[in-house]
Amino acid sequence: MNPLPTRCPFSGGDIVVTRFYCPDVDISVDGRFAVNIPFAQLSAEQLQFVELFLRSEGKLSRMESELGISYPTVRSRLHDIIRALGYEPGKEEPAPMNEDVRKQVLAELDAG
Repeated sequence: MNPLPTRCPFSGGDIVVTRFYCPDVDISVDGRFAVNIPFAQLSAEQLQFVELFLRSEGKLSRMESELGISYPTVRSRLHDIIRALGYEPGKEEPAPMNEDVRKQVLAELDAG
């Protein structure tokens, strides 16, 4: 069975499914159904990457060794997939500093 396309191969527009069929009970359901499958827009290679990401529990270093590519390349591919899903990869923000730790650091700097 072919995968469900998410874009029209002629115009590139959205696909609207108009019929579902269940062979178990030989029933068809007609209507207008939107295709809202976020991962359907990913290529086969990107889907394999996502599967490995899940198997690796999100650890990019494990993916690096499994794929035999550098860490920056793994990260770049992950960012490509994030963008393909319509998001923008976030920048890593430093963890907020506890007020007590902040005061201690300032005191140490003040003391020289």
